[in-house]
Amino acid sequence: MIHVEKLCFSYGNHDVLRNVSFSTQGGDFLSILGPNGVGKSTLFRCILGLLKPSSGSILLNGRAICEYSSVQLARHIAYIPQSHNPVFNFSVQDMVLMGTTAQMGQFSLPGKEQQEQVDFALERLGIVHLRDRGYGSISGGERQLVLIARGIAQKAKILVLDEPCANLDFGNRIRVMETLQNLVQDGFCVVQSTHDPDQAYLYSTRILALQGGQVLACGEPEEVYTSQLISSLYGVTVEVCPVHGVRVAVPVGARIKGEHDEKP
Repeated sequence: MIHVEKLCFSYGNHDVLRNVSFSTQGGDFLSILGPNGVGKSTLFRCILGLLKPSSGSILLNGRAICEYSSVQLARHIAYIPQSHNPVFNFSVQDMVLMGTTAQMGQFSLPGKEQQEQVDFALERLGIVHLRDRGYGSISGGERQLVLIARGIAQKAKILVLDEPCANLDFGNRIRVMETLQNLVQDGFCVVQSTHDPDQAYLYSTRILALQGGQVLACGEPEEVYTSQLISSLYGVTVEVCPVHGVRVAVPVGARIKGEHDEKP
């Protein structure tokens, strides 16, 4: 469980986060919405222990984040960045194996237990067939699944993802989000930042909206996902409309084809 209470952070005289509070635990899928520069990445760095808040607190399982060493923290939280290109074209198996380092001693080498963790993660994500492929030679969607598998091999139950679907095509976005949703159903806690309000509504159990470094709204998608909030958050006029039973945000004046529209 992560509990953030009245968190503040500043770069010099520039306030980035102001009195941010929320809690999340196993079985939660929390999506953090907000425009660029609103403080989402800074919030993640504070949760990961990379930045020290100006004030407020972050508790992991009832204990202050600052009391954990980096290795101890890695046993609870896995950070999954946007898909990237490493300098060396490691195999998929080796990329996932890197996630097991927090479970070993400083001078230990991966053994049978670590390899079993890799096998489990690859199978859990349905990417066993990529095991011997070079990470740099697979698709963007496959790379994102590999990074999630690395987090699972890390044995962390909290997955923190920075825009996991950025630069992915439509099909891969759905595959990644469905994978995360399945992990949540298995008891993982998923915290992601995203620029896609519709995606947050479809897959999240809770949405946290940040504006100007403050919490604009936090709650279940049905409560938070409104025309007023999305318009205020992104500075555009939109209307949240039901389309075939699903709510989507569309610009005011845009035409949505419904079941009663005439066919061309």
